[in-house]
Amino acid sequence: MKVKLINYTTKPEDLVSIAAKLCYSENKIETIIEKTNKEESEKFVNKLLEYGHESPIEHVSFTFAIEGVSRSLLAQITRHRIASFSVKSQRYVKETNFSFIIPPKIEKNKKAKEIYINFMKESQNCYLKILKLLNEQNKKELIEKGFEEEIVEKKVEKISAEDARFVLTNACATQFILTMNARSLLNFFRLRCCNRAQWEINKLACSMFKLVYAVAPAIFKNGGPSCLSGKCSEGKMTCGEAEMVKKKFEKLKENK
Repeated sequence: MKVKLINYTTKPEDLVSIAAKLCYSENKIETIIEKTNKEESEKFVNKLLEYGHESPIEHVSFTFAIEGVSRSLLAQITRHRIASFSVKSQRYVKETNFSFIIPPKIEKNKKAKEIYINFMKESQNCYLKILKLLNEQNKKELIEKGFEEEIVEKKVEKISAEDARFVLTNACATQFILTMNARSLLNFFRLRCCNRAQWEINKLACSMFKLVYAVAPAIFKNGGPSCLSGKCSEGKMTCGEAEMVKKKFEKLKENK
């Protein structure tokens, strides 16, 4: 898994402070901007979040480049609706030699890992065989419909791949660009940084938290699972490891 913060709103705390002050100030926007400074902005953002007034932080956004994650993770993360995604297409990009994700518990089990890898190889072989058969079938049909050879060669790969991909597994690796505003990220971290979250999206969420905290510490001061700043939201399903989680996030904040 590779996670990189490739773009974000510059001076995020300043922007949040300006947006929030505007709601209650008689001053013009230019005046509010002129009077804004980093130290004051951080204090103001801390106070804002303590009051639970989160709408101004929606003006701040972060964009990540994410690679080496499964299609299974993709299905989970797209449930977070206030976000923008650009994902590698299995219609336009052939998976002729796809890489795949191995869950940690399977990785540690020699027999399970052997079965898993053999299945991935079989999935790859089935994909290639189906792709070849569909290419032949679709090429013949397009030519019969009167399409020119040059056009047929361009069209056939896509229309074949969009059906052949159905044999691929959730383990198939993908990559995408993700943009979220700060408020959506706080919600994402509360849910996915929790130990009860599925392992892959938990790993991704913690990596994303580490990156955004480094550039906007005031906004993400209390970011992470609910147990960091209060009671565990999982109730009877709690992992019971709140202290360990707190130590983990202390290290993430130290950029370790």
